[in-house]
Amino acid sequence: MRSDEAKSGYQRAPNRALLRSLGVTSGEMKLPFIGIANAWNDIVPGHFHLKMLSRKVREGIAAAGGVPFEFGVIGICDGIAMGHEGMRYSLPSRENIADSIELMVEAHRFDGLVLVCTCDKIVPGMLMAAARCNIPAIMVTGGPMQCGYLEGRELSLIDVFEGVGRVAAGKMTEEELCELETCAMPGCGSCQGLYTANTMACMTEAMGMSLPGCAAVPAVNAEKLRIARMTGERVMGLVNDGLRPREIITEKSLANAVRVDMALGGSTNTVLHLMAIAMEAEVPLTLDHFRQIAMEIPHICHMQPSGPHSMETLYRSGGIPAVLKTLLPYLEDEMTVTGSGIRELAAGAKIPEVSIICPPDNPVNPAGGLRILSGSLAPRGAVIKSAAVVEEMWRHTGPARVFDGEQEAMKAILANRIREGDVVVIRYEGPVGAPGMPEMLSPTSALMGLGFTRVALVTDGRFSGGTRGPCIGHVCPEAAVGGPIGLVREGDRIAIDLHAGTVDLLVDEKDLENRRTGWSPKTKKLTGVLARYSESVQQADLGAVFGRKG
Repeated sequence: MRSDEAKSGYQRAPNRALLRSLGVTSGEMKLPFIGIANAWNDIVPGHFHLKMLSRKVREGIAAAGGVPFEFGVIGICDGIAMGHEGMRYSLPSRENIADSIELMVEAHRFDGLVLVCTCDKIVPGMLMAAARCNIPAIMVTGGPMQCGYLEGRELSLIDVFEGVGRVAAGKMTEEELCELETCAMPGCGSCQGLYTANTMACMTEAMGMSLPGCAAVPAVNAEKLRIARMTGERVMGLVNDGLRPREIITEKSLANAVRVDMALGGSTNTVLHLMAIAMEAEVPLTLDHFRQIAMEIPHICHMQPSGPHSMETLYRSGGIPAVLKTLLPYLEDEMTVTGSGIRELAAGAKIPEVSIICPPDNPVNPAGGLRILSGSLAPRGAVIKSAAVVEEMWRHTGPARVFDGEQEAMKAILANRIREGDVVVIRYEGPVGAPGMPEMLSPTSALMGLGFTRVALVTDGRFSGGTRGPCIGHVCPEAAVGGPIGLVREGDRIAIDLHAGTVDLLVDEKDLENRRTGWSPKTKKLTGVLARYSESVQQADLGAVFGRKG
């Protein structure tokens, strides 16, 4: 056992003395030590209930012959951080989470690891740590929130964000918006639709790192407690069998995760996160993998925000096991934390008679829910949730409305300075330039709330998983490092073609070269974590991970 390095032999008497001060018995000294990385806090709705889950995990570990040791992990609520300077700290927290877990695991020589978490950066950060440390590990995700309800209509957080635009348009009063905000979020759990938090929970299950069914079980359902208990028991099986994350997180399993992503029409953020996880697992995964799989896998679930269905509805339709069964002909077999292969689990899953999961031969859309774009505006790529774009906007050419930052754009949108047909360009919001590549749910929701149907938005920043409409993010290279998006001028024509997978700046190359002469990026005075992040982070097409030498 790895933990013997910290507790066996007479030389480790001081170490054991400290462990005994925690109440560890002589008998427990001979058992495997299991770390529980718990992202509980009482500021994030998706984390508010994680203490209950971790208690069940502890019970499972002890019942199966291990000794649980729990430690805390930070978590940022993207919804609370949205629309102000706090959003710049969200993506950097992913690296902090991975680092902090590595520090705890390696310093205390745990034999196994259970990851208890929910939400956007926490799930991928923990998976990055699992792949990096490569000790037997398993995740339990906290589950989605129940839908809100008002006057016969189900609600989610996105209804509130879009309500801001409706107030600005005079379509809703502030009193009505207040009523909406009090009804939309009824309790604990990750936000109700297939936004980034729930998409990453689905990806975790699809790549085999959580127990079957875990992703879609609602946060308040007793089944989630049972899964947590079984997760604690199962980590001991992983320890006894020596089954490690890098035997589960492989090129095949990540491809399966991308397939499920495309089938569901998940968040664009998964492109960043899956590539970051792949890098930690030393597995090749590039934008070309996403581009190719998008052409092969049909979009079979019309999930919020692009469609009507919540995660709770997906749960009633059999959850991710039912999605995997539907995609069985496309799946590559790979080991999961259960000890069985993913195809075996998929074959044994049940699909209820009443289900929102469409058959592949009669899909919502024939191609996957995400598209990777490239072109003169994004030479190294960009991403769009094509599942959330109406057919009329799959091809669009319009004049650029250029803003150096989200706040500048938001003021123009709420002041009704945007017109149908415009292409709103928000730059200097990339990994280096923002820094931190903030999500921009506020401007996209405001555009929807104002009623625009033919306005596109292009940015070197990111979008929330709750974003819908023709919104292109992760434009690479970003403005701060000299990407073409930094050269766009007001009124330039931008052409978008989702069928061809292109986004182009319709400006002559000679004119662009003239613009580069004397050009320099806008810079900000940075301190603390954002300064260190800006100096180390790579571009979005590499997952916005920290740079590595060699």
